[in-house]
Amino acid sequence: MSFYARHISQTIRRDPSDIAVFAGNPANLPQWAAGLSEGIRNETGRWITDSPMGEVEVSFRSGIEFGILDHDVIFPDGTTVHNPLRVLHNDDVSEVVFTVYRLPRVSDEEFARDLEAVQKDLERLRDVLEG
Repeated sequence: MSFYARHISQTIRRDPSDIAVFAGNPANLPQWAAGLSEGIRNETGRWITDSPMGEVEVSFRSGIEFGILDHDVIFPDGTTVHNPLRVLHNDDVSEVVFTVYRLPRVSDEEFARDLEAVQKDLERLRDVLEG
């Protein structure tokens, strides 16, 4: 089974490696990722954050040094949502591209809210890094 996907991108006037190092560090999530950053803390090597559904874990996969910032969000019931995130070199700027999957039982309104939230997060990331 595959999910419908939308790609949200944001141009950032920084070197891709600068973006990857910053955005790929879970400790920096409170500065730009509103949906994942409320009360984030490292507990014995696991990054835990509070959400309306309880504590969730954020786990970045390997490849940050190559601009691959894929991360999984693991919910209290064990459900894992994979979030592809890439930093791409684009001449003298970078493109940050986040893929949002539409999961089963997500309404049109919920999906639209997810897309809007991701766009705002990427805009905050731009503002922090270009600030």
